[in-house]
Amino acid sequence: MNQSKVAIIDYGMGNLRSVANAFTSLNYPAFITKNPEDLSQASHIVLPGVGAFGDGIKNLQSAGWVNILEKEVIENGKPFLGICLGMQLLATAGTEHGFHKGLNWVSGTVKRLESNESCIRVPHIGWNDVHFLNNDYLYTGLGDFQVFYFVHSYVFYPEDISIVCGVTSHGLEFISSIHKGNIYATQFHPEKSQKAGLAVLKNFIKSTIPDNA
Repeated sequence: MNQSKVAIIDYGMGNLRSVANAFTSLNYPAFITKNPEDLSQASHIVLPGVGAFGDGIKNLQSAGWVNILEKEVIENGKPFLGICLGMQLLATAGTEHGFHKGLNWVSGTVKRLESNESCIRVPHIGWNDVHFLNNDYLYTGLGDFQVFYFVHSYVFYPEDISIVCGVTSHGLEFISSIHKGNIYATQFHPEKSQKAGLAVLKNFIKSTIPDNA
């Protein structure tokens, strides 16, 4: 597949149109799909989402996304971007409203955002700094940090800290971005983060497209 074509997964967890509009503004073809089979036609895959961990993983399973995603992302190596809930679902498990197994693509657990300051509110909503680590490709050209938009109450704690490429402070420091092979993920919403967010999406779309895509 010579031209980048972004598949945005519709699994009933919202936040789809703004993601598609962001890619369109960058002049990259993107389509929203409820059909897992459509992923074979995509060069890049995006899993956005807002809402509860348990509902998200249940919806992915019931609509038949899990096996197809594993084939296209894990086996075929297509670039993948998880946004907000889409990042959290990569974990081994989540603890929101009980214990739920995740996709287990990245070992770790999703837990409630905690703070050591009574004045810090959860959910964490609004603009906040992301400090970039390890000169990660996703943040090429953005300097040491940028401001992005967040809406969340839970955060991902991966077992392997070497995959962490962005951190943010909200009372306490939490992980706001990870990168493992062809898998990228952000706790913040790049599609809502204006110029810096569009730069992240542009870097993602320029990530390597496998020869068999």
